[in-house]
Amino acid sequence: MTIDAHSADAAADAADSGADARFAALPCRPGKIVAVHLSYASRAAQRGRRPDAPSYFFKASSSVAASGGVVERPAGTELLAFEGEIALVIGRTARRVAIDDAWLHVGWVTASNDLGLYDLRAADKGSNVRSKGGDGFTPIGPTLIPAALVDPAGLRVRTWVNGDLRQEGSTDDLLFPLAQIVADLSQHFTLEPGDVVLTGTPAGSSVIVPGDVVEVEVDAPAIGQTSGHLVTTVVDGPDIPFDAALGSLPAVDDVQREEAWGSTEAAGLAADGVSTRGSAARSTTGGTLTPQLREKLLRTPVAALSQQLRTRGLNAVTIDGVRPLHPAQKLVGTAKTLRFVPGREDLFASHGGGYNAQKRAFDAVGEGEVIVIEARGEAGSGTLGDVLAIRAHARHAAGIVTDGGVRDIDAVTAIGIPVYTAGAHPAVLGRKHVPWDVDVTIACGGTTVQPGDIIVGDADGVIVVPPHLAEEVATAALAQEDEDGWIAARVAEGHPIDGLFPMNTEWRAAYEASREGARR
Repeated sequence: MTIDAHSADAAADAADSGADARFAALPCRPGKIVAVHLSYASRAAQRGRRPDAPSYFFKASSSVAASGGVVERPAGTELLAFEGEIALVIGRTARRVAIDDAWLHVGWVTASNDLGLYDLRAADKGSNVRSKGGDGFTPIGPTLIPAALVDPAGLRVRTWVNGDLRQEGSTDDLLFPLAQIVADLSQHFTLEPGDVVLTGTPAGSSVIVPGDVVEVEVDAPAIGQTSGHLVTTVVDGPDIPFDAALGSLPAVDDVQREEAWGSTEAAGLAADGVSTRGSAARSTTGGTLTPQLREKLLRTPVAALSQQLRTRGLNAVTIDGVRPLHPAQKLVGTAKTLRFVPGREDLFASHGGGYNAQKRAFDAVGEGEVIVIEARGEAGSGTLGDVLAIRAHARHAAGIVTDGGVRDIDAVTAIGIPVYTAGAHPAVLGRKHVPWDVDVTIACGGTTVQPGDIIVGDADGVIVVPPHLAEEVATAALAQEDEDGWIAARVAEGHPIDGLFPMNTEWRAAYEASREGARR
């Protein structure tokens, strides 16, 4: 039977008595909450990776919420996702218990919702402290089922959003049995009475928005036991943005969108990965490069932009030491940054393999973005090759700029995407570089580049244009180009340069008269 004392009604009783209503469905406030990453075969298939052993993260007990409550989606974020899960509540102290005895240490089973904010996942770098630790991000309840009454291989979890069934999984789909998870955790630290273990979510997790109502139920169909429906409503958080002076800001890319929504289709991404959902949210500055400004910059020589930025006191804006593979092609786009640090064998072992920063950058680059790579001017190994160039081209990136080397340079050139590089080199990445971070401020070719900066390149080289100045300097540069073209024509007619370049009063008057005549 279920324990009626830990029902939804207990929350109201706790509130009336002055107890903390967040923990009304539990025997006490958990000392710790341990959550499993990937545990269901259906979820592993969805994510395209199958772990060999369970892995975990901690959640704060302050994130617990009772059924019937709300969860806030913070201002400036978009990827709050639900994860219906089976929660185990420890009833007896467990330390180095055998797998055959582990279930005896579980007191109760109930429903949980392991809510997560993918906008903060990259900043957490795997810890999930911020992305999973927010207030209200761990609803649990409403009713506890005694573990002694159920077969741990016969449990089911289901999740509904606004009445529609979104998730259904059973413990016979688990990669790691529930008893194994308890035994594994107990060999690393003591599980104490009241601790909670969140056992992972099946396929079907996706994004929820303010106004959505999420319900999770855990039951044992064979014996008719149920946790009841754990109900949570999503609301908008207060209009208080995160403070950049204090820490990392929310940031999303198409990789996070795909994982949060569950698929490229659900995320509104086309088959080639180009976003069709909320593309304006890709970066805070990306919207600065309007189609009209882009067209204007395509007509503006880099030399002219350099001159205009210099008149405004900006000299350190050229990416030096790089040359184009396609000198006749113009490059215009917003920066997506990738940082390499100097090669070190132990760091390459921990950061160079798997889905590293380099792969993430090329998988997430958006239409019209330029991948700008910090390689410290070290061209002694490749920073990309033909496969990555193909990926960037398929995602409609505007181009690639690296102050390091390029492998497979003939093949990269043949792909046709604009690429600026310090030169060709056959060596692989690990010889000189460790892929370290994406979407951070970097140094490339002696100048600072921030995500969202406007990058313009031609046969003369590459320049970084601060977004807030782009329209102004492009307009001024085109006007200067018109003037310089008129001067060049006069020199070609045989006029001396003195007094013409720069123009004296007489020549200025002649130029203005010619412009007026052209406008008529």
